[in-house]
Amino acid sequence: MRCQWCNSENVVLSTDTVYWELPDGTRAIEIKETPTFICQDCNINYQTDSIVKEIENQLFLIDTKIVTKSITYRELMKIPKLLKRNYFDFYL
Repeated sequence: MRCQWCNSENVVLSTDTVYWELPDGTRAIEIKETPTFICQDCNINYQTDSIVKEIENQLFLIDTKIVTKSITYRELMKIPKLLKRNYFDFYL
């Protein structure tokens, strides 16, 4: 794995807390223990495009009214979806 920012190979997988705005824009939530890559050279913490897409799709497909202000990544991903898939994602 190479750092998406500086191209270093000195990257480790960890977890971190991220903050996400709900798709309807009503509020932001804290998502703890989110898979995160940390570059040991440039010190940037980031989520891959696939993790970002997973979070965005999950938030789009669930009843966000039941999501608490703070939730873990695993808890968020376990919430049952209202739809089978995101029918508005034309890049599938």
